[in-house]
Amino acid sequence: MFETPLEAIEKGRRPTIVDVARHAGVSTATVDRVLNGRQGVRAPTVHRVMKSAAELGYVDEEALDSAEPRRLANISFLLPAGTNRYLTHLGRSIVDQTPLFERHGIKPTVEYIKSFNPDILAAALQRHGRSADGVAFMALEHPAVREAVNRLADKGVPTVTLISDIANAQRAAYLGLDNRSTGRLAGYLIARFVGKAPAKVAMIAGSLSYRAHEEREMGFLHVLKESYPHIEVVGIREGHDDETMNYRQMRMLLSQHPDLAGIYNIGGGASGVGKAIKDARREHSLVFVGHGLTPDTRAFLIDGTMDAVITQNPSDTIGRVARVFQNLRAGRPADEDVAPLRSEVIFRENLP
Repeated sequence: MFETPLEAIEKGRRPTIVDVARHAGVSTATVDRVLNGRQGVRAPTVHRVMKSAAELGYVDEEALDSAEPRRLANISFLLPAGTNRYLTHLGRSIVDQTPLFERHGIKPTVEYIKSFNPDILAAALQRHGRSADGVAFMALEHPAVREAVNRLADKGVPTVTLISDIANAQRAAYLGLDNRSTGRLAGYLIARFVGKAPAKVAMIAGSLSYRAHEEREMGFLHVLKESYPHIEVVGIREGHDDETMNYRQMRMLLSQHPDLAGIYNIGGGASGVGKAIKDARREHSLVFVGHGLTPDTRAFLIDGTMDAVITQNPSDTIGRVARVFQNLRAGRPADEDVAPLRSEVIFRENLP
């Protein structure tokens, strides 16, 4: 007479994979795949196999708990709308790498919101905080944004700042560059390209409401004052990362300072700056350093309009975001096994 797995175990025999397979109603190959954590088995089948293995005493109850399918955490990404091509590329990359996020137990969504408006950003944080398990966003330094972050923290909804941080707020982590150091790097590069003769340089920022842009400006000014006093900074303008506005700002700078030797574009909208330089026929006599390797900055490097691009790899940023939220969900420190982001300097000769 056929002996069921439970009857055999009651007689003192140790359970085997064959017993688990019979109890779960699957093949021994399926049991082997489940117990060894290999892919290709549907979640309900995984649960049935592990439940049978636990009932027969082949695995303990903790193994059953760990095999339970977990709900994907809904993580919202809030990025500034506009013509900043690096941020647009970052948003597309987040969507394209949905499978990576899902392997970390995360379901990402991306929303673009009006740039440089703290009230709109604060409202978006509150709105997404009502349904999301976490929010990643590019911060504006403003009390309304700080208050929104703190309210979400009080509700148990973690926030992670991307590219630009916010001071004195209860965000869980910051994933971006050391922007003061990055500004110093830009100043060093421009100074080395300009040379030792007295010269004038200028800056165009997206908005100094972004802490990242403010810190880059401070680093840029400090390194020039400290090490290159022969270089005069003739002003800083805001272009809101908008290509058309940056074009106008750059044309105005060239009109006011025909002898301008260098420009540091602190934020986005590089195509507007580059077009103004080329329209003025200054692409081979004016040093241009900016941020974010995108199709337009790549083209400017190739034709000589730009001299250097400081960038951070979007894939590195995305991978770290996934790891941070995975850590938070597991109750680990947010930055556990998360390496700091590092800047890369791209010239025409080392374009990837």
